Amino acid sequence: MPFDPRNILVIDFGQLGDVVLSLPALRAIRERFPHARITVAVGKPGGEIVKLAGYADDVLEVDRVALRDGVKLVSIGRIFKFVGQVRKAKYDFVIDLHSLSETNLLGFLSGAPRRLYARRPGRSIDALANFQPRPPREAKQAHAVDRYLDVIRPLGITNPPRLPVLKTTSTADQSIETLLKKEHANSGALLVGLFPGAGHPSRRWPLENFGEVADHLIRNDKVRVIVFIGPEERALVAQMRPLFPASTIFLDRLTIPQLVSAQARLTLFISNDTGPAHTAAAVGTPVVFLMDQPTPNNFTPVGDQHKLIGGKRITHISVQQVYHAAQELLALSRTDQLFL
Repeated sequence: MPFDPRNILVIDFGQLGDVVLSLPALRAIRERFPHARITVAVGKPGGEIVKLAGYADDVLEVDRVALRDGVKLVSIGRIFKFVGQVRKAKYDFVIDLHSLSETNLLGFLSGAPRRLYARRPGRSIDALANFQPRPPREAKQAHAVDRYLDVIRPLGITNPPRLPVLKTTSTADQSIETLLKKEHANSGALLVGLFPGAGHPSRRWPLENFGEVADHLIRNDKVRVIVFIGPEERALVAQMRPLFPASTIFLDRLTIPQLVSAQARLTLFISNDTGPAHTAAAVGTPVVFLMDQPTPNNFTPVGDQHKLIGGKRITHISVQQVYHAAQELLALSRTDQLFL
């Protein structure tokens, strides 16, 4: 008898970039079970990504930071409430793409009779999974996209597309159009986005370097530069503004759908190793991706149109390296436009 679950829970508790890189796996699950109701349990920023991708029927957003760092008794109460919500849904199949001990336990407590978990030595509780055959053990040096796809290989899914894809919404598109019109940037010059933030200061290329690249691009390449600022970097806005040319546009209050809509309008996006680099790539925008070389290249944007630049430390990357990479991608874009 073929395996045909009708109510599936996918646990996808990664950071923003992780969730983007899991989209090919979510797409493959959707295509493998076209008639099933698919719910994805995901952290708050990732919830918007899953909604934009369109592969889920429902999204359960979990504030993992509040559960981890909140008042202990309150957090315990929230955890019990969430588990009760999951059990009430009566899932018949759980797929845990990240497979941490706590997410494995959530899958087990869901009451679902079949459970397929990523096999992560030292992180997952393999005894709580029961789907046969089992997926291969996590290959730590493999790209994250392929690691997620490995989890669902036992479902008979072969050669699925590897490229994460995000769509924009008309509401967010209209909001961005209004913002750009206010800045006189909705027509004419090419738009280049910069993201100076990062999840950790050690992964952040110096702000003054981003300012120099912006200056080169504006003076030499006649583009408009937009600096995107996430919640973690808002305190740095006052420090950033004097480092950038006066014509620079700063956007620091965008929702995730608005960020994605804005990135879809860009000719190029220059970013540290962080989530918005992956959202830009998923809407088809070429990315200059800055990282320190000790980091394995298994969380890089997927696609041949991106430029990866590394140094022993991120501070060792020069302004000229980044600017030359940006010029190469701008030249390719202008060439493509000639043939449209």
